[in-house]
Amino acid sequence: MTQTRLLYRSENGDQWLLKRELEPGRVFVRHEPSPASGGRVADLEIGEFLIRGVYGPEHVELLRLIGSLVDQQGSTTERTVEGE
Repeated sequence: MTQTRLLYRSENGDQWLLKRELEPGRVFVRHEPSPASGGRVADLEIGEFLIRGVYGPEHVELLRLIGSLVDQQGSTTERTVEGE
């Protein structure tokens, strides 16, 4: 099973999707070029996507989404993982 969230769609129809495959638990960004551009679909690991030489609105949205996971009130509550 795969879960998908649209990160950004450009004016020319390119779109970037955040995807999660429940098995094996892989999370990645998929770039789907517009049909008019004739490009190929590309899957990029999160780190690879963020360190590429470009920084566009699709990157801003991914970073905003990651930032939304942090308590906006500045909570210092930490979670512990069993076995640590």
